[in-house]
Amino acid sequence: MARYTPDSRDRVRDAIDFVELVSTRTELRRAGPRSYEGLCPFHDERTPSFSVEPVEKVYYCFGCQASGDVFTFVQETEGVDFKGALELLADRAGIELQPEREDPKEAERRARRERLLELLSRTASYYERYLWESDEAANARSYLEGRGLGEEILKEFRVGYAPSAWDRVLLASRRGGFSEAELYETGLAQRSQERGGLYDRFRSRIMFPLADLRGRVLGFGARATGEGQKPKYLNTSDNDVYHKGRYVYGGNRARAAASKAGEVILCEGYTDVIAMHQAGFHNAVGLMGTALTDDQIGELGRMAKRVLLALDADSAGQEAMLKASKLALRREIDLCVVEMPLGADPAEVLEGNGSEAMSAAVAASVPFVRFRVERVLASGDDSSQGRDQMIAELREVFDQVPPSAMRMELTRLVSGKLGLSESLAETLNSGGGQAQGRQRTGREAHGPGGEPLRTADGAGRAGGGGSRASRVLSAREDTERAFLALCIATPAHGQRSLNEVDLDGVFTSELLRRAAEHLKGGHLAEPLKGVDAEDRELVGLLAELTVEAGRWPVAEGTSRPAMLEVQQLQLQLASIDRRIHAARAQGIGEVSDLARRRGEVKRDFDHAQERALAESGSEV
Repeated sequence: MARYTPDSRDRVRDAIDFVELVSTRTELRRAGPRSYEGLCPFHDERTPSFSVEPVEKVYYCFGCQASGDVFTFVQETEGVDFKGALELLADRAGIELQPEREDPKEAERRARRERLLELLSRTASYYERYLWESDEAANARSYLEGRGLGEEILKEFRVGYAPSAWDRVLLASRRGGFSEAELYETGLAQRSQERGGLYDRFRSRIMFPLADLRGRVLGFGARATGEGQKPKYLNTSDNDVYHKGRYVYGGNRARAAASKAGEVILCEGYTDVIAMHQAGFHNAVGLMGTALTDDQIGELGRMAKRVLLALDADSAGQEAMLKASKLALRREIDLCVVEMPLGADPAEVLEGNGSEAMSAAVAASVPFVRFRVERVLASGDDSSQGRDQMIAELREVFDQVPPSAMRMELTRLVSGKLGLSESLAETLNSGGGQAQGRQRTGREAHGPGGEPLRTADGAGRAGGGGSRASRVLSAREDTERAFLALCIATPAHGQRSLNEVDLDGVFTSELLRRAAEHLKGGHLAEPLKGVDAEDRELVGLLAELTVEAGRWPVAEGTSRPAMLEVQQLQLQLASIDRRIHAARAQGIGEVSDLARRRGEVKRDFDHAQERALAESGSEV
């Protein structure tokens, strides 16, 4: 994997408006001279606990402890690694990244991939021009117009047309300096079984470019235009560049809108997605001409936590919905169904009834479990055997629903429909549902004694942005954090305090000790400066401390703030206590000296605490 120069990373970080970036995921409001707040995009909440520091470009959630910088934010929200986040942000800022010197073989692989992407992009442009400029594509233009799609939206999605001749792309690419091997590797050409030569894979077809989150063309979906032309849809086969099960169609165009809306609409066909965007539903995406995969569900979940299925109401669409529900259950995605008229797709609804009808259908979407229950009840018969079959199907549905108002409502619905209220309720609720047995995750996790764990949905508190572990925060580590946050809040006094303490002796957490060593090295004014951007644990912790520092009501002055001194002395007391405990365990005779030293520090601590209370105007 190519690495980019530190200067490239710094230029990208400097160029990004962090408030604007975060605002694509959650609405922010100013909460102070150097902070914004909003609802956390990493866990469900009603009261804002997500804080953004726009100067240092870091974030921290006081509810779930998610934290990090501009790169971590993109990694978490887009589901990419650091390199992917850097490249997405560079594209956003219009900055060209400079790679570091790399292994020759890796450099060769990267250059080869860039060549293939360039070939695909050039070919997409060729297909676009051919659709709008050639007489041969007249029927294709008429078909698209008949679907209610305008030229502007079609050009936005780079829709094109592949000519019927067997070698147009082959010859044009050769003239552009591309080899037959590159054409074959991208799936643009295939080999003749009779003669062994290459010819264009796509001919006489409407071409829909399939892109990644950065909008780079990876392959094509191609629709037949002639009668008897088989298959109806022909897609690029999996290769080194394109993997059909990883992306959703239009994802690069729908990300921001889906995040703002809090929901993403999944359609089946390419023209459905384009028609939805044309009608103002900019959060619509589509399947890449393949059965729904776990990767695609993950992609949808990163866009929004609520996924609306606007799939055809035929058997294939029903099967896709069922598969989606099973995949979404593991990811805790809120899955709903936009009910479509039988035999109609979103493009046909929009064309026949207008955007108002589609808006009404979206607004009336129902949870998938209710949709499935209603379908089972509608498809069964009233015979004893029919009722038994329905109950068997419904038990599978109810096993996925935890005890809730929804479960009670569905039980009443089924009981009333089948006239078996009491016995049916017992039958359906036997076992209580598998979903209730699933272990809670994220901020809802509880410890063995039932105590709530202060944990992170998007990042473990101790691990910054990178850790997902749920764990109890000890008072000792809270003190260590508070001390470092106060050092950042008052850099001059913080530097003196850091110089006075034995970092190895007072810090029990290795990560917090690493942060203290970094800050002590002259980085209190700019806590993230000089940190490896790929060190997500340290970045996350420093981001948390920076945001926390902005909340301390302290100001630089001639004397050290009493609260900073309180935290410093508390660390020293804890360190002495650990040494006393170790000395007693080992039978060493220094316990009395340590106890005397502890008494001195405790007196200083009491005086500092009194001063801190006086400074804050609090009463003892």
